[in-house]
Amino acid sequence: MTSLSSAPRPVTARPSPPLTGTVTVPGDKSISHRALIFGGLATGTTQISGLLEGEDVLRTAAALRQLGAEVVKNPDGRWQVTGNGVGALAEPDEVLDMGNSGTAARLLMGLVASSPFTTFFMGDASLHKRPMSRVNIPLEEMGAAITSRSGGRFPLAVTGRALMPIDYELPVASAQVKSAILLAALDTPGLTRVTEPKPTRDHTENMLRHFGADVTVTDLETGGRLIEYQGQQELTAADIIVPGDPSSAAFIAVAVAILPGSDVTITNVGLNPLRDGLFITLQEMGADIKIMNPREQGGEKVGDIRIKGGTLQGVEVPPERAPTMIDEFPVLFVAASFAKGTTVMRGLHELRVKESDRIAAMAAGLKACGVDFEELDDGLIIRGTGSAPRGGGHIETHLDHRIAMSFLIMGLATQEPVTVDDGRVMETSFPGFVDLMGTLGGLIAPDNQP
Repeated sequence: MTSLSSAPRPVTARPSPPLTGTVTVPGDKSISHRALIFGGLATGTTQISGLLEGEDVLRTAAALRQLGAEVVKNPDGRWQVTGNGVGALAEPDEVLDMGNSGTAARLLMGLVASSPFTTFFMGDASLHKRPMSRVNIPLEEMGAAITSRSGGRFPLAVTGRALMPIDYELPVASAQVKSAILLAALDTPGLTRVTEPKPTRDHTENMLRHFGADVTVTDLETGGRLIEYQGQQELTAADIIVPGDPSSAAFIAVAVAILPGSDVTITNVGLNPLRDGLFITLQEMGADIKIMNPREQGGEKVGDIRIKGGTLQGVEVPPERAPTMIDEFPVLFVAASFAKGTTVMRGLHELRVKESDRIAAMAAGLKACGVDFEELDDGLIIRGTGSAPRGGGHIETHLDHRIAMSFLIMGLATQEPVTVDDGRVMETSFPGFVDLMGTLGGLIAPDNQP
């Protein structure tokens, strides 16, 4: 895993010709985390194909080894995970280092909450700033003891105990908090119920079914969902093919959409209906996007996406769509900067507590690139002219991989090059991003290269 303790490596994107070709993006990050975790809990050996080998996911793999699972990469590229069954985690000898991964941190906190030992967690400087209280509260309500810094921040310790099931209503829609509660419920006797105000990505529920467990999901008249899980069900090893990450495909889709004449196909992309908001929004903006060869793999919808470049129009994005594309808003801000007219994006409070304050970080970068916008507490209003913004900005990424990639995508189509302060952070979720964009014709390179 790459260390971010050495000197930053600036990367610059330059105005590029139309992008063309066919590519496959790395495996879905959310599904990769969960495939490792559930493989590590199941009885037997699970083979995982297409696992994302970014730093965030490798942190989860390392943590599971410390918790007693056997996790190895086979010579054929598949990952093999052998678990000891639900309730059979081993006490780790060392601190679990989550690096930059909020997903790994929150899910693994739930995982260890019912085990009779104390687990210590730490992360990088960015993760130590992120609030964990939203996870701490329900886990403590179930009976776990958590000691943390103020605001529930890392580093922290989770002392697991025999837990009690809860009926918990999420104050905000969060797949990570929902998943942490469900993972804590795995070895908790009785019925745990989680109500979410809006449907969030349901990879955990899908994965539970894939490993043989019974989970009930009910759509509510309020527009939310009720998830019910009876604890202490056995999980049985089940092979998994991880689809391409729609959050990674989003960067390519926007790059193509803002470069007229481009024509790119992205194969084997996960199209979970709770993850496809970016593609729907781009279509509403006038992007030429077609879904080909739709199919299902391991309980997840998958397909190939063909995008052609053209012109975009400003739109108002429904706030209720936010949970289906929360990680894609930074790059949607980029698309809106090239659109003709006003794009309104609200309901994005969650972006304030990601790897960085993504609203503030994107606003600063957009200002540096000459974009006309208004920053809101819960989003942005971007006023595009239909022509390429000036660009030329030197962007502070705040150790946030999505900020880095979003502005490099922007620099492919602005009038002047765009530079981000540190490209190393992209390895957390999209290893090989620069090289992949290069195969399509994108002019992105570290500053010490031509």
